[in-house]
Order: sequence, then C-alpha cells, then structure tokens
Amino acid sequence: MPDPVEISRDGHVALLRLNRPEARNALSPEMMEQIAATLEAFDPDPDIRCVVIAGSEKVFAAGADIKAMSERSFAEALRHPASSFWRRLGAVKTPTIAAVSGYALGGGCELALACDMIVASDTALFGQPEITLGIIPGGGGTQRLARVLGKQLAMEYVLTGRRFDADMGLRMGLVNKVVKKGKWLQEAMDLAQTVAERPPIATRLAKQAVLGAEETSLSAGLENERRLYELAMATEDRVEGMQAFLEKREPKFEGK
Repeated sequence: MPDPVEISRDGHVALLRLNRPEARNALSPEMMEQIAATLEAFDPDPDIRCVVIAGSEKVFAAGADIKAMSERSFAEALRHPASSFWRRLGAVKTPTIAAVSGYALGGGCELALACDMIVASDTALFGQPEITLGIIPGGGGTQRLARVLGKQLAMEYVLTGRRFDADMGLRMGLVNKVVKKGKWLQEAMDLAQTVAERPPIATRLAKQAVLGAEETSLSAGLENERRLYELAMATEDRVEGMQAFLEKREPKFEGK
C-alpha cells in the first residue's frame, strides 16, 4: 500500500505530495500523522528551509472521510488525531507553502490556510462545507478565514458552505498567486526556492513576527518584532548579508 504522502527534496526545499487519489486526498488519520511527523522531523533540519504541500492536478484535499466521520462517536471524536494535528502544524517554524489545484474543501481548505502562503491553479476551489453536514469547521477554518477575510465574508462562507475560486481568493487576500493549469506546482516550488535562498534564521524570525500580528495587540506586536529583529542582528548571516550588499555580490547565507 503506497504512503499517503510522497516526500521529496529539491535542494533546501522539501515537497510533500498528498497521495490518496482514491479518496480525493481526504485527510485520513494516517495522512495527518505522516504530514505532522514529517514537518516536525524537517523543522530542526538546517538543510530544509521551506516546505511545499501539494495535492494532484484535480484535488488538493477534499476534506475528511465523511463515511468514517458518520460512524464516529462523540468519545471517538475527542480522541481523534485531528484534535492534535492542527496544533502540531501551528508549531512548525519552517516556512510552508500550499500548492493548490482543484478542490480544497473542509479540512483541505484548512490545511491550505494553515500554510504560510498559497499558490493556486486557476482551477482551484476553496470552501468550508461542514455546515451542510450539520457540523462546523474544526481545524481552524472559522478562525483563519475570519482573520484573512474579515468577519462578514467569513460568516458568509462558513454559514452557507459556499465555495470560492482562486481568483476570488486572490482578491480577498487568501491566495498569493494564481497560475495557469499545469504550472501551479512549479510556481510554488519557485517561490519556495526564493524563500530558501534567504537567510534561514531570519526567515523563521520573520514568520514568527508576522504570525504574532494575528494574536497580539499592535504595541505587543511591535515589541515582539523588535525583539526578533535584535536576534536577527546577532547572526552571522546578518554580517554576510550587509557585507555582500556593500561589496555588490550575492550573499552566501549559512544559517548561522
């Protein structure tokens, strides 16, 4: 039986391909565990500077296994791996990019939202249809949509279960870039390579600073940013970056 996630590396970039085509890449417990465990294993690895999570041309991830959910008891829901999966994703310090083509619904939409950036094919469709099943999003959909789209639009999409396409996602600020069919994965990998070329300590500090803006007041966010800036100033990469600029050459960042 093939692994639910195919893992490969291209230089300092890791690629995780969701691989359950028979289930439209539904997030099974096995797939969630492999995604989380792989990201956790990559996190302390200095050679991995950015991670891309992708599905297939037709589907990124079409949520959870509805048949399995329909048979799950309340007690089983409390013990389900999903309860810790999203927290584990939120603790990842390495920058992540979702490469989305086709359906990204329910948990699939939440997985894309949990990444730091989204590159989408012009065929991508996003949505949180949980309300049509008598439940609500449970992997951060209500919270992250509200932070990106604002309360009014988040209410509309969560309460109706309607879908929106990649162009709408771009206009609303959820998607970073929309790419023609067939080119979305390469575009995501190119973006990841650009991130990987930047000083790795600084990119992690920058990610932490940006994420902090969602959870703190402006004054606390500014204080946090300043603290992280001071940490960046103490790195050898900062010295290399500034020296390379003055010498008009490309910097060689080593993550020190």
